[in-house]
Amino acid sequence: MNIVALSGSRVGSKTRTAIDYTANTIKDKYADHNFTLIDLADYDIQFSDGRNYLEYDGDTGYVTQTIMEADAIIIGTPIFQASIPATLKNIFDLLPVNAFRDKVVSMLATAGSPKHYLILENQLKPILGYMKAQIVQSYVFIEEEDFQRKEIINHDVLFRIERLVEDTVVLTQTYQRIREEEDAKYDF
Repeated sequence: MNIVALSGSRVGSKTRTAIDYTANTIKDKYADHNFTLIDLADYDIQFSDGRNYLEYDGDTGYVTQTIMEADAIIIGTPIFQASIPATLKNIFDLLPVNAFRDKVVSMLATAGSPKHYLILENQLKPILGYMKAQIVQSYVFIEEEDFQRKEIINHDVLFRIERLVEDTVVLTQTYQRIREEEDAKYDF
């Protein structure tokens, strides 16, 4: 199984901190799976211009192809001005409409206000659904008070990150089994 964790912002440290905890959980509990961490702050991504994702090269080509080859994607995003960052939206724009078909996608968000959980419900979930993702219904929402000195200090948040990873892997395995059973019904 190919798992990609995507840190969806070029600025700030909280989302990357949460994604690092997620990555460590995957490496500790699911070391037998292929894992890739993509932090958009580390890449020079072009703006979408309508081309097929395979026509991009450099960092843009690497990021889009890595996401397209994934079986499961864990998206981490900060909430800025009651919205997802433009860098994350650009990634969605670079990919085809059906990019997440047969992929499981889960989410975690960092925000300064408890009301910003609605951004995941009202912005991110509809985008992922439109792109045909199998969405893990529960997500991790992390507030400012859960961090101290670039560390997550709320043990409940750490537990929820572990559970998110587990739910993502189990759901991905389940969907893969279902697809294999369906494919086995055909003779070709």
